[in-house]
Amino acid sequence: MPGRPVLGYSRRVSATATTPQTKATRHTALVRVTHWLTFVCFVALLVSGAEIIVSHPQFYWGETGNVNEKPLFNIPIPTSRDTILNGYSYHWPDGNGWGRYLHFQAAWFVVLAGLLYVVVSLINGHIRKDLVPAPTQRSFAAIFDRAKKYLRRAPVDPAEASSYNVLQRWSYLGVIFILFPLLIWTGLAMSPSFTAAFPWTVELLGGKQSARTLHFFATIALVLFFLIHVTMVALSGFRSRLAAMITGRAPQAKESSR
Repeated sequence: MPGRPVLGYSRRVSATATTPQTKATRHTALVRVTHWLTFVCFVALLVSGAEIIVSHPQFYWGETGNVNEKPLFNIPIPTSRDTILNGYSYHWPDGNGWGRYLHFQAAWFVVLAGLLYVVVSLINGHIRKDLVPAPTQRSFAAIFDRAKKYLRRAPVDPAEASSYNVLQRWSYLGVIFILFPLLIWTGLAMSPSFTAAFPWTVELLGGKQSARTLHFFATIALVLFFLIHVTMVALSGFRSRLAAMITGRAPQAKESSR
């Protein structure tokens, strides 16, 4: 009869119907745990590193450097080693030791987390499948194209719900295999006990003060990466990306049946 559905048939779903959301796997437990552990250690390293710099904000090149030598460059900030009390200036040669202790402990946690991430990711193929750029992504044109999409606030490619785009792949590889190793190397090159056993590690850098200066610039590069990383996450959908890094899954649109 008119107006009644024919038995055995259902009404067709409108093409404009709202598509349901499924959950796509985004990050494994290993990625999430090492990510948040690295983030906490990064904050601790940044705070303690700033305290170490405040204790002596001069940077040198070579093996030695002190207040009696001309620095390579100077950060114009008050030093925590100088204290004015009752009109007299006191100089504390050791500065504040808590910053060095915290820096040392947090650094080893980052090293262990990084080694765990790299070893397991090489074994399970995560780096090869998810981080190594595809043949079509190995060009400056592909990088610039994705960067322009970020600037235009273009809709996110559905494929990125369960993978990384070209900018993420190149930047993550650079941080994991270039920037972090450089930070670890220059940090160890400032350790007297380590350089006593492996003197070549500091000799290749030109001296302990050179290692300290390179460590400072590598830290600036890492901070810039962090700021760009957060910006890219915000442009891609901060809530969904944050939820994916916590739960491991991200929403993904599913086509409605017709």
